[in-house]
Amino acid sequence: MPGTNLTRAEAAERAALIDVRHYAVELDLTVSETEFASTTVVTFSSREAGASTFADLVDGRDVRAWLNGTELDAAAYADQRLALDGLEADNELRVTARLPYSRTGEGLHRFVDPADGRVYLYTQFEVPDARRVYTTFEQPDLKATFTFTVDAPAGWTVISNAATPEPTEVRSGVERWSFAETKRMSTYITALVAGEYDVVTDAYKGDYEEIPLAILVRRSLREFLDADEILEVTKQGFAFFEDAFAMGYPFGKYDQAFVPEYNMGAMENAGAVTFRDEYIFRSRQTHAAYESRANTILHEMAHMWFGDLVTMKWWDDLWLNESFAEWASHYAEAKATRYTGVWTGFTNQRKNWAYRQDQLPSTHPIAADNYDLHAVEANFDGITYAKGASTLKQLVAWVGEEDFLAGLRAYFTKYAYGNTELADLLAELEEASGRDLHAWAQEWLQTSGVNTLRPAFQVDADGRFTAFAVEQTAAADYPTLRRHRIAIGLYDRTADGLVRRHRVETDITGASTPIPELLGETQPDLVLLNDDDLTYAKIRLDDRSLETLRSSIATIDSSLARALCWGSSWDMLRDAEVGARTFVEIVLAGVGTESDLTAVQSLLRQGLSAVTQYAAPQHRDALASRWETGLRRLLTDAVPGSDHQLALTRGYAAAARSDDAVAMLRGLLDGSLVLDGLTVDTDLRWTLVTALARTGAYGDAEIDAELERDRTIAGQEHAAGARAIRPDADAKAAAWDAVVVRDDLPNETQRSIATSFQVGGQAEVLAPYVARYLETAETVIEKGVWRASTILESMFPRANPSAETLATVDAWLATADIDPTTRRYVSEGRADLARALAAQERDAQG
Repeated sequence: MPGTNLTRAEAAERAALIDVRHYAVELDLTVSETEFASTTVVTFSSREAGASTFADLVDGRDVRAWLNGTELDAAAYADQRLALDGLEADNELRVTARLPYSRTGEGLHRFVDPADGRVYLYTQFEVPDARRVYTTFEQPDLKATFTFTVDAPAGWTVISNAATPEPTEVRSGVERWSFAETKRMSTYITALVAGEYDVVTDAYKGDYEEIPLAILVRRSLREFLDADEILEVTKQGFAFFEDAFAMGYPFGKYDQAFVPEYNMGAMENAGAVTFRDEYIFRSRQTHAAYESRANTILHEMAHMWFGDLVTMKWWDDLWLNESFAEWASHYAEAKATRYTGVWTGFTNQRKNWAYRQDQLPSTHPIAADNYDLHAVEANFDGITYAKGASTLKQLVAWVGEEDFLAGLRAYFTKYAYGNTELADLLAELEEASGRDLHAWAQEWLQTSGVNTLRPAFQVDADGRFTAFAVEQTAAADYPTLRRHRIAIGLYDRTADGLVRRHRVETDITGASTPIPELLGETQPDLVLLNDDDLTYAKIRLDDRSLETLRSSIATIDSSLARALCWGSSWDMLRDAEVGARTFVEIVLAGVGTESDLTAVQSLLRQGLSAVTQYAAPQHRDALASRWETGLRRLLTDAVPGSDHQLALTRGYAAAARSDDAVAMLRGLLDGSLVLDGLTVDTDLRWTLVTALARTGAYGDAEIDAELERDRTIAGQEHAAGARAIRPDADAKAAAWDAVVVRDDLPNETQRSIATSFQVGGQAEVLAPYVARYLETAETVIEKGVWRASTILESMFPRANPSAETLATVDAWLATADIDPTTRRYVSEGRADLARALAAQERDAQG
């Protein structure tokens, strides 16, 4: 039985049969606190008289349906589908139903703010969840126009894809919002946001039509809304994209709603974008947080053209949708906003995400084989986003920036409000640039895995290169050796730091590529392959270069060059080519002065992972002490009030183990210890409380006291995570029950608990949960993809790697009868275990 799944073949068969014209959707949000009423009238045509198809509706109650005026038998609605037989050339389907509000972030999510009791609703439909709110033909290539009519309590704010109308009273305390007809769009980008939101309005006036702008936020967060900053980035984005694409924004108005308990970072609903409301910062944040938020704003805006105006035919091209927005947001941010160093952040964070994903057993081509919806939902990953964006960045360089933009302009014009496949985009780019992209697409889009580039050279008695080549390798299971355009930088120690003396740009092909331009050059202190980050590949450092970084990485004047060195060191640690102690020394040598705050945050997490997961057991205590004391020194030396001071405080809290560190955290919380320039505000207090709970120094009483200070939903989520992170058997049992057994907690609270469950150094209390995890994994998919993925990924027993756990997981994988999604997540966890154990062996060697 299909349930909530849909195959690509079924979608193709349905699209070949019908064309959908219009949906008229009526929603009554005043029915109860658990359900709403949904009425859908959809008009569509059929190419074959008498044929059969089906419509989609999930979890409908009291469902009644009429096809061309004839009521269907109740049995027609089964297994989340509505069977439609005897189609005519032109058809009208009318369906009424009661549907449940969601607490999982899928469909129509309902939230009551504990700060003030106000009610907030929003929809989240990607990939296939519009069918949880109205009856649909749920696939991206069956576009239609929409009219939404919404009954809601008087005084609410209600927005959808079309401009917001003035409501009319329909009965006491209830008003009706009758939205105008939309442009043609896919079901997954339709949207509804409703509730007691505060609204800030403005407008963008550019070279095309004026665009009304609005920001929606919960009233309890209104005091923290920095609307001017958000609107500035929004207007900069519209100015940039309308010029770059030579096309005005296609959907009239532009609302940005910051919503609670959101599963994703944001969603590109046409004209009604939704964001996690954690992007409304209650406490002081580093520059990296604002840079990240600006990037997300621009990512969703880019989708208005690429994804919403022109949409993929099927989810095989999901990568193109997301990779384009990922590339375009960084491209726009670097050129149009004050966040000009965003490509460094991309290298430090997003590409590392891609490299990790590409080395897991679940790796797949960028153009993945998304044969059904379950496969789609599992492939929202670092390959889909960051590897794809990296290859698009290469493609821009390959065809030329102006020709690339010219191809995009032709593409948007030709396929506006329609659906396409990758070949359609490549055809326009080939026409604009004159280049054949077939081989490029095969090499980069249709193969899996990441290449590794390594310098191989010889020097004479005078220290000059007598031979120099770049060696390329690939994983045995994914042996493709690709063409790469790279730069090679030679860096020398000088009075001004590590300075690039010489740069060569060249093409790399095959297993070994000689670099004759470097013959006769003096061996530098640092050889940096892929300087300027021109390609997507892991790079290796020779022994001398690695030793240089241990003391001098901070002196490299280019943040992008440092990013490449950070990334290479991390890759070498994870690939068991560098010991954990060496990596920690490199981090401590440079993190205190690293200018890219994205890198600082990543390095602090990576350093802790080196200690807890990659260090040999016999070295772990000493390395933990070195990490803790090293961060304490950097924190003490940090400029008062600086971003580094805040980031290092967070990093030190995560590293705290000793009595001295615990005493310092207590002092910061109770005010007996003051660091000049450091404000211990709400979010930082929770960081400190959670750290103390992790050490066992804080229990329920202290967490309850902190929760009394912050009775918001964020406070409740922080408190739930702090309880779960304690090294206590009862705390772990309660956390397990909350996430795995109970179903009454909202999605974000469960996620906070799940991500706090597995903690390094808590092997004894977590030991029983290896078997319990595997037992749960056998049926967890029945809880739905979002909840199952949280359990499978976050609660996998990876925090305390052991050969025994690896053997147990291997035995289970060899015999378990499980669905592909579950096997993917467990296999990924297994790969992390094996990698950690190999790294520990390397660290044991010295």
